[in-house]
Amino acid sequence: MRGAALRLPVDSEVIMSTASVSVPAPPDTEDAAARRVDLPVEGMTCAACVRRVERALLATGGVRDAKVNLVTRTATITFDPAAAPADALVAAIERAGYSVPERPAAPAGAAVAPAGRADAAEESLDRERRALWRDFLVALALSVPLLVLGMSHGRIPGADSAGGRLLQLALATAVVFGPGRRFFRLAWAALRHRAADMNTLVALGTGAAWVYSAIAVVAPQLFPHAGHGAQPHVYFEAAGAIITFVLLGKLLETRARKRLTDAVRGLVALQPRTARRLRGDLEEEIPAAELAPGDLVRVRPGERMPSDGEVVSGASAVDESVLTGEGLPVDKGAGAPVVGGTLNQSGQLTVRITRTGADTALARIVEAVEQAQGSKAPIARLADTVSGVFVPVVLGIAAVAFVAWLVADPTAAGLAAAVERFVAVLVIACPCALGLATPAAVAVGTGRGAELGVLVKGGTALEAASRVDTVLLDKTGTLTAGRPQLAAVKALAGIAEDELLRLVGSAELGSEHPVAKALVEGARARGLPLSAPEGFRADAGRGVVARVDGREVRIGTARYLAELGIDAAPLEELAQGLAAQGNTPSFVAVEGWLAGLVAVADLPTPEAAEAVAALRRLGVRVAMVTGDREATARAVARQLGIDEVFAEVRPEDKARIVREERERGRIVAMVGDGINDAPALAGAHVGIAVASGTDIAVAAADVALLRGGIAALPTALGLSRATLRTIRRNLFWAFVYNVVGIPIAAGALYPLTGWLLSPVLASAAMSLSSVSVLLSSLRLRRFGKAG
Repeated sequence: MRGAALRLPVDSEVIMSTASVSVPAPPDTEDAAARRVDLPVEGMTCAACVRRVERALLATGGVRDAKVNLVTRTATITFDPAAAPADALVAAIERAGYSVPERPAAPAGAAVAPAGRADAAEESLDRERRALWRDFLVALALSVPLLVLGMSHGRIPGADSAGGRLLQLALATAVVFGPGRRFFRLAWAALRHRAADMNTLVALGTGAAWVYSAIAVVAPQLFPHAGHGAQPHVYFEAAGAIITFVLLGKLLETRARKRLTDAVRGLVALQPRTARRLRGDLEEEIPAAELAPGDLVRVRPGERMPSDGEVVSGASAVDESVLTGEGLPVDKGAGAPVVGGTLNQSGQLTVRITRTGADTALARIVEAVEQAQGSKAPIARLADTVSGVFVPVVLGIAAVAFVAWLVADPTAAGLAAAVERFVAVLVIACPCALGLATPAAVAVGTGRGAELGVLVKGGTALEAASRVDTVLLDKTGTLTAGRPQLAAVKALAGIAEDELLRLVGSAELGSEHPVAKALVEGARARGLPLSAPEGFRADAGRGVVARVDGREVRIGTARYLAELGIDAAPLEELAQGLAAQGNTPSFVAVEGWLAGLVAVADLPTPEAAEAVAALRRLGVRVAMVTGDREATARAVARQLGIDEVFAEVRPEDKARIVREERERGRIVAMVGDGINDAPALAGAHVGIAVASGTDIAVAAADVALLRGGIAALPTALGLSRATLRTIRRNLFWAFVYNVVGIPIAAGALYPLTGWLLSPVLASAAMSLSSVSVLLSSLRLRRFGKAG
């Protein structure tokens, strides 16, 4: 994003300054009173849980929108506080059968700062992990002897006796109604809402195994052939093992889920927890969260800025690489802005705080990443649709399998086999893997993007970016530096090139024009000593005159010099050649004689050519769309290897070009500065803004390149493609797992292959399937790393 516009004298494209800009959201009178809040939700296990919480929230009066993310375990709610107080939102979630952990309340009308949200999420995850560890260890301790007894098949004396079977009943009851009670509680909550989910399958499977086995122990006479001394088979070990394996899978999920949000926690960790606030001559150390705008703080070398502010006194070099990617520290003095989380390196600074909490630049980055991680990609609709009917279909298959096996063998052995198939089908089916396939990959992909300086605003943008085949690039500020720089110096005989540039730079010290600043910076970059000019006078659009070290120096157009009787013809051909290459030439006369020529240009950034080449390697068509002159645009395009150029176009023309490319069937990404190109950014499949790290409010763009400039564009498209490949792989294996696993568990292949799957192995397979989806997604964390 860029701020105030400056115009070069050669009718070049508008050049935007690098000032930080905050762009408000478009006004919407209907939603003027709406607020957004993120609530942590505990107890969700699969996609069905997500839909149940969303339906409960949307049924609450005053709620405009509700999106729930299974991976981050958060509900993002847009609501009218007057019609739907926060307590009503929490109550709706709790009525759906889930809980909202307590967290620090924000002041009225304020958003919770990232540190508060991160702490609440961390605490919720730790609490869940502790509970799972406790339940898993109890279930494991009880299930191991249960498995030993249940699978001994008479090899352990007394295991099949009445006492041994009662011991199994006691152990299984402790597992099912102790650590396993969570599944029955959540299944009951689902049933009350006329829904079914993974908890329903686990509760029905373990419940059926336990009830059948308990009856076989307590009332064996109810079974055929019991009167002849034959004891009916029991499945206590299956009930215990199923609960133990599912708890293990959930425990592994929590460990993997913590890594999904590493990017957010890494950003939050940049913000120091304490600050040194100044009260007169006194210095006090306080929590950074207690800072308010207007406070003065002292920041010593080696410390990070506690919040956004402005330097009041002191001078130092500040490392802003965490936000901007700039490797060199930035010099800061009185009046310079500083950003929370950046590192003060060399000197002590006194800073007046201007923004705190959720209003800081770092907080806005964190919020954008969290929103992206919580969003859904369109490809997730397939999984959501399947998940909606998955559990009822599985229940139907389990019932059919039970009836089929019982009809095939109506004996006691047949009844036992039917129960075993029924339980195996219920516990092998895994809606968790389907529910996690998309959000896990989106969370890791957007998090990895944030680490690489690419802010992708959600799953929809991620999926669209993965399919881009045409990139339209704005020139100024995107492919070029966005400001004029010294490009050429030509001195005639009788004066050295450096002396000519020294005189020009000294004369232009009195001007605020961007071309003048470029000439001054160019002279200083060569280490030339500049002198203060005398009698400086500017003739707008034509040239300037000043005395430097007693000599008259004139800089301007050929016509300007001609009016004074100075002939610029010896350098006219060179000037025309430079102009054709996109430069702005100016003639220089010293003491009434033509002395030489200087030229400035908005030069391509060093990384632009490599970025264009990388896009070509990705198979992407590249074109330039700019408001600049045809000659200037084509000169820059030639340097970068861009063949297609749309020059001298207005902002509305850029939007038309985007529309025409879309009508040709192209998937179009428009890359620009986020303001001038807003119509084109909004009209493209993917709008991409090249922004500095503090320019977070890139409202018109779907993707923001926070650091590295245009060099990050191939990274953004490559990461999007890798994320979509991961989503497709996750969905493929989740579908394959269920399509293959359920028929085997039902015994459909038994007549042909003799294959059967015990409920114990089925529960292990189910737990591993969802963990494998998470591990597959975590591979994206290696994207962009060497090797």
